[in-house]
Amino acid sequence: MKQIIVITDGNSNEGISPITAAAEAYARGVVVNVIGIVDREAAGMRGEREIEAVAKAGGGIHKIVSPTKLAYTMQMMTRHTVVATIQQVVNEELRSIFKDETASLETLPPAKRAEVVRSVDEWTETAPLKVALLIDASASMKHKFDAVREAAYDLMLSMQARAGKSELAVLHFPGNNSNAVETDVEWTCELAKLEKILYKLNVKGTTPTGPAILDALALFGGVGRPSPRRAADAAWGDYVV
Repeated sequence: MKQIIVITDGNSNEGISPITAAAEAYARGVVVNVIGIVDREAAGMRGEREIEAVAKAGGGIHKIVSPTKLAYTMQMMTRHTVVATIQQVVNEELRSIFKDETASLETLPPAKRAEVVRSVDEWTETAPLKVALLIDASASMKHKFDAVREAAYDLMLSMQARAGKSELAVLHFPGNNSNAVETDVEWTCELAKLEKILYKLNVKGTTPTGPAILDALALFGGVGRPSPRRAADAAWGDYVV
């Protein structure tokens, strides 16, 4: 299970479109979820539209939240994506077994459905999980950044509570020396390392969200590609919550 979670106030203003970058990530098997912390003004409304479009292109979900609800939202989105991915695999297997394009978990007899649901719940907790947390550290995020740090720490705690191997990487954008993004922590399960890095981050500069998503994608190395049907669903389906 591979995810990128972008925390931003929207309004990217440098480099490739974040919508294009998110579509590329999903085409390579990595879901992009977006959490928006936006102000209720004209710039905020533009940011909301961008946030929604990026999540849709990335096959993920988006949520607009206040800083106080950020930690819970990150944990909810991570779990939701894992469950949705497992259910998609189960439905594909059922269609293959029954040679029926309409077959799904919902069409199974109640007893069999309950058995499969129990398996899905178990896989949700035991499947390997990698989450790249991509943090907008542009100047407009300055007054929201303490909440971002705390939420990242809480996300790592929740991932550690899973039975399966869970790894978190943290990146922020813009990076130093004109880099679009800077990797703060590569794949780790160590809370101490994460906490130390998060409190060194500075907030400044522009918002190169698209290039940052592509750099986060590179951390996953050789990732698989979903079917063309799944890629099309990512571009046009409704994944908003």
